Order: sequence, then C-alpha cells, then structure tokens
Amino acid sequence: MVPDAEGPAAFRRGRRLAVDVGDARIGVASSDPDGLLATPVETVPGRDVPAAQRRLAELVEEYEPLEVVVGLPRSLSGGEGPAAAKVRAFAGQLAKNITPTPVRLVDERLSTVTAAQGMRASGVGSRKGRSRIDQAAAVVILQNALETERGSGRPPGQCVEVVV
Repeated sequence: MVPDAEGPAAFRRGRRLAVDVGDARIGVASSDPDGLLATPVETVPGRDVPAAQRRLAELVEEYEPLEVVVGLPRSLSGGEGPAAAKVRAFAGQLAKNITPTPVRLVDERLSTVTAAQGMRASGVGSRKGRSRIDQAAAVVILQNALETERGSGRPPGQCVEVVV
C-alpha cells in the first residue's frame, strides 16, 4: 500500500468473493473488479460440506478473486463460540482447497440481522427469502470488508494460514 493524497493508502484492485457459512446454507457474494460494490452470487447447500467446498472452489475458479472473505460469527462482546470454531475449520479447509487464493476471516456480527431487515424492507418475506437472506448476508459481509479496507488501507480481518 502506498499512501496518496486521496486517502490513507491505495486500494487493492480486484474482485473479491464473500462467504456467509451456515449449517444449512452458504451465501456467496462477489464484488466488481474495482472493489466498490458487492452483489449476491448464489446460495450453496451447506449440509454436505465436501460438496459445498467443491462448489466454492468452482466459484473461485470462475470468478478468479483477489481473495475470499469468510464471515466469522462473534458474540456482541467479541467472543467466539462453537459457531466460530466451525467457521474457522471450514475456512481452513477452503484455504487448502483454493490455494493460492487467500482466505480472510472478517467479523460478521449482525450481518444476517442487517440482511434480513433489508430484505423485509424491500418486501421479501422470510419464508420465501431464506436462501436469499444468506446471499444478502454475504453481501453485507463483503461490503463491510471493502469499506474497511478503503478506510484503513489494509486488507480486512485476518488471513487464514494453510496447514498441510
């Protein structure tokens, strides 16, 4: 990153993917190549983890992102519970499957709540919109990560180490 007169640092150009990992479904979002706007991609069934990992690897191959951002569920106080441990394990396996594309864990507190509120406000009912809420949560995660990087000049969250 090189500081410039416009802001704290130059923003890394390139598409990103975001993943909102849930037990039943995994929401996926993508940014534009300039990293300005996050949009929904699809909802991947999450119960069959190997199949979900394969589909995510296919999306990485198709989109060729700079990195994949995975939402890390934390409590409001910032602590981590069993859900965070599951997401960390999932992200570790994903990082192994898509090497050399980096995987980053970012705080996703309230992303699903924010997504659900936005969906309700736009008239999408909860029953019909469950799979779309997962995509919308991934959009919220990615948009927050993009804005964090633009504001700080540093990649968001923490990089997942690939353990072989």
